[in-house]
Amino acid sequence: MYTTITSNVVSKVTAAAATIRATMESAKSKNLDSYQNILMMRHGDRIDKIDPLWLDTAARPWDPPLVQDGMVRAFQTGQRIRSQIQFPIHRVFVSPFIRCIQTASEVIAALSAVDFDPNATSSKDVTSIDKSKLKVSIEFGLSEMLNSIAIKPEIAPKDGKFDFMISELEAIFPDGMVDHSVDPVYKEMPQWEETVEGCTDRFLSLIKTLADKYPSENLLLVTHGEGVRTTFATFKGVHVYDVEYCGCAELRRQVSSKDGSTKAGDFEVITSLSQCGIKYHSLSTTDQTSA
Repeated sequence: MYTTITSNVVSKVTAAAATIRATMESAKSKNLDSYQNILMMRHGDRIDKIDPLWLDTAARPWDPPLVQDGMVRAFQTGQRIRSQIQFPIHRVFVSPFIRCIQTASEVIAALSAVDFDPNATSSKDVTSIDKSKLKVSIEFGLSEMLNSIAIKPEIAPKDGKFDFMISELEAIFPDGMVDHSVDPVYKEMPQWEETVEGCTDRFLSLIKTLADKYPSENLLLVTHGEGVRTTFATFKGVHVYDVEYCGCAELRRQVSSKDGSTKAGDFEVITSLSQCGIKYHSLSTTDQTSA
């Protein structure tokens, strides 16, 4: 009797193991579907719009920093992203302009704080950062639209060259969060006096390139108003007439993996945040809508 029971048990275990292996092999051959999310975010409040006299003495009048309210807005936007969206941010890519660097630094502090404090107002209130949360990189392709529409000719560099000390900018981010292994998509700044159409193509091409490069990761792209406007207008099929400071365009696409290869669908605009700070109307009417 003892031998018979043991044999039956062994037979059942063997059969169960075979079933599990078959199920695992079957799963490997099937599509594994998930979603990739991208947030395209404008920087916070810039000093030259608050204090026009700042331009009179600025060494780099085309590269204004944030005011304190802009830092607070950026941090609180990071907290709102952390508490409202249903997915983690894995990577942050940032325009090299100082207002975007400062914005990203505050957002990263909010996203990566070990303890979530709803009463905190800036990165100065964060006592401990989880460096494993995400990584950040500077990307020239996220730069401001480089023409006289976005930057007045009288404050643009006389030689048309917008220079940045990347190592100094990277030092603004929380320690240990810069990913030096990442090669930027754009190796240098866009050319001065690029067209609006050229700028639009730059942003849309960059989104696809970064998304395809990191298909299993959710991305936050910190950029300028034109980048957010272009992104939201293109993927939602509307006319955007205003993007608030720290306004966000949120995109999502389905990504399928099968036999080691990845296939991605088209991006669509979604709204996880209670307010994304974008005002628009449809292409067929002037009725105004806020998202």
